[in-house]
Amino acid sequence: MSRILFETASTLNGYLADEADSLDWLFAVPSDEAPAVAPTATVQVEGSSTYEWVLKQEDLIAQPHKWAEYFGNKPTFVFTTRDLPVPEGADVRFVHGSVADALPAIREAAGDGDIWIVGGGDLAAQFFDAGALDEISISFAPATVIGGAPLFPRMLGSDRLRLTSAAAVGQFAHLVYEVRPRE
Repeated sequence: MSRILFETASTLNGYLADEADSLDWLFAVPSDEAPAVAPTATVQVEGSSTYEWVLKQEDLIAQPHKWAEYFGNKPTFVFTTRDLPVPEGADVRFVHGSVADALPAIREAAGDGDIWIVGGGDLAAQFFDAGALDEISISFAPATVIGGAPLFPRMLGSDRLRLTSAAAVGQFAHLVYEVRPRE
């Protein structure tokens, strides 16, 4: 069965984006050796804020060829309550409802491949709440912000996490944790 991975970058103080939903703190870090991003994933999942940010940041509606360059033909499931645009040729599937209800379709699309939760932290926490999060992989950047979108807005004790790797990757500290089932 496929694994569900939350792989992301964070500030040292645990934010995915600052209070203006900006990732300027991330792009300011020299990226000679950026950490790998879910190379085994055959499906990606994201919330509407992440999806809209990527569309705008990369101008993907006006330049839909970039979608294939970045994401290939992977299905992308977007959790949203709104109607959103889709780049021409992209396999984007909108989900209106709970993670638990959407899991069968997401797992079917993934086949034997992994599922990458691109963002955000609240969506990853919803997968955790549904008992469907297998791994948290965080690349901590040498930056802090005053506030913004939290990395993981849930209580998660050390009894549920097992560190499987830690490495310096360029200026990033890359940590990988296995999420253990509730005992």
